[in-house]
Amino acid sequence: MQVGDTLYSIAARHGKDYRELARINRLPEDFRIFPGQILRLVVISPASSASGVRTPMKEPVHTSSVSFASAPTHESTHGVKKMPSALASDRIYWKWPVQGPILQGFSDHPLGNKGIDISGKRGEPVLAAAEGTVVYRGTGLVGYGRLLIVRHGDRYLSVYAHNDKILVSEGMQVKAGQEIAELGSSGADRDFLHFEIRVEGHPVDPLTLLPRENH
Repeated sequence: MQVGDTLYSIAARHGKDYRELARINRLPEDFRIFPGQILRLVVISPASSASGVRTPMKEPVHTSSVSFASAPTHESTHGVKKMPSALASDRIYWKWPVQGPILQGFSDHPLGNKGIDISGKRGEPVLAAAEGTVVYRGTGLVGYGRLLIVRHGDRYLSVYAHNDKILVSEGMQVKAGQEIAELGSSGADRDFLHFEIRVEGHPVDPLTLLPRENH
């Protein structure tokens, strides 16, 4: 059971585009999760089993307790799915969320680092990398500690993990450079921020979008 999940945290956990999950499940425009419904992670044929994500209550809420069942996956036999590109024309002006050396870079390997790990000091301000809306705060994603997700337009999400303290609430509008959390470590031997940028649900290398200089 995962207390406090939203559509965005479910999408992040499974590497999906939240808009696609909303379309598949015919969710309303505000992406509310209705407890008792099944949230499908993929489009399945009538012959397939009805595996998905079920919310176990009876009254609609904005965030919910969610139990995850395995969902069937279908690999295309006609080639590899093209990953979305991060275009400069999207007009999002990214800023570094913290200042510091990079401890570990991005890897596109399936088991690799989905973002970058930036060294810092516990309690140091974590800043919003771009203007957006806070869509998730919580501890529902294993390996991310205290996690914050901000949505930027329709295509982009920024992810801030291993925070010592989160300073904003879901639904809040934040400006680029606004303090949104305090840096932590989630029990690691070094204090750092794990930072991701996702395009249509897929992790991309933040260094391709952030300014060249970290200052």
